[in-house]
Amino acid sequence: MVAAIVFVFHQIPLTDLFDRNRHEEMVDIGGLDIIVGGIALGLLAIILAGTLGLLATRRAVAPLVDALGRQRRFVADASHELRTPLAILDTRLQVLERSMPADDANRELVDELRGDSRNLINVVNDLLDSVDVTSTGVVPSRPVAPSVTDAATSMRVIAEERGIHLRVDAIPDDRRAAIPPASLHRALVALIDNAVKHSPAGGEVLVTTGTDRTTTWIAVRDHGAGIQGISPERVFDRFARSSLAVDGGGSARTGFGIGLSLVQDTVGRFGGTVEVTSTSENGTTITMTLPHGRR
Repeated sequence: MVAAIVFVFHQIPLTDLFDRNRHEEMVDIGGLDIIVGGIALGLLAIILAGTLGLLATRRAVAPLVDALGRQRRFVADASHELRTPLAILDTRLQVLERSMPADDANRELVDELRGDSRNLINVVNDLLDSVDVTSTGVVPSRPVAPSVTDAATSMRVIAEERGIHLRVDAIPDDRRAAIPPASLHRALVALIDNAVKHSPAGGEVLVTTGTDRTTTWIAVRDHGAGIQGISPERVFDRFARSSLAVDGGGSARTGFGIGLSLVQDTVGRFGGTVEVTSTSENGTTITMTLPHGRR
């Protein structure tokens, strides 16, 4: 307002302020000048408000940027630290496997342990790739069958210990997706683990696949009590919990940890999606959809 008043007086000569003959004319000119001054003041206020808003936004976002940077550094450091002991473990398992007779009953178990160690190494490498913001390589399209089979094999022991039958439907060769095998394996293990945790003893966890013109989907279905006390979309939030109490039988879904959240992050990084496609008292189905990509 002060700026507008100064502007108006600047436009009027001092002698004209005391000229009665120009009184009417000055009224008109003064009104126009006030309008122009008001517009100028309004533009100045908008620019000032925008500048203050930009500064406030930068100040608010700065801690988030710093936290993201620290998170990336932590993941990278932890992954590098894990790489060496995992490589040593895998080497020792190789030596043990070579020293065993071909007919040794434990040879198959050692081979499975080697597979688990390789999967862990792949997970570490995948974590390193995930924090490499300069990585822009195109992920080729690969068959999903090996990753699905390996994930089911890894989880079958846990499922059997809980009295749960883990079944995988036949997977045709046309089921392909543009995602690294280690990432797909990790996501599938998390989905199957979630299904096993929420299945009653004697139940079944079923893994099925399908495809259309541009995507391949993988669905994991359990026969538990369904998602209750929380919106199905929220199960992908970190540490999401329902409001229901555990009934002691493991059938009520109450805690989801970070497993499903990591699935969403992993799949989303390669252009895919994951969602709860059905849930009821007869069970829950979670479906992961991935683009075919380029062969």
